[in-house]
Amino acid sequence: MMVCGLVLYGCGDTPSSPSSSSAATITVSATGLSPREVTIRVGERVTFQNTDTRQHAVSSDPVQTHTDCPAVNEVGTLAAGQSRTTGVLTTARTCGFHDHNNENDPTWKGRIVVQ
Repeated sequence: MMVCGLVLYGCGDTPSSPSSSSAATITVSATGLSPREVTIRVGERVTFQNTDTRQHAVSSDPVQTHTDCPAVNEVGTLAAGQSRTTGVLTTARTCGFHDHNNENDPTWKGRIVVQ
């Protein structure tokens, strides 16, 4: 004899999925980043909006290797007027980033605090 069971989940018992929308926006302008630091929750994303007339390339720290937070690298190169969003940031940590085209200039460096 075989016995089968049915498991029912109540409201709120199913795992939550990461947010597909952006939790914060960082503007890249001719004068730098605004804000330079944002705080989001684990599972969220950040949008970068380029309001400058030239392109910018958003990359994860450290400079040259870009390995700290790979989800930041999904932004890539932003043409003038373009916006792009990071991948889902899945680990609580601080993610440094910079404009690869201006990697030694602190005007183009910032942080995403993931809590």
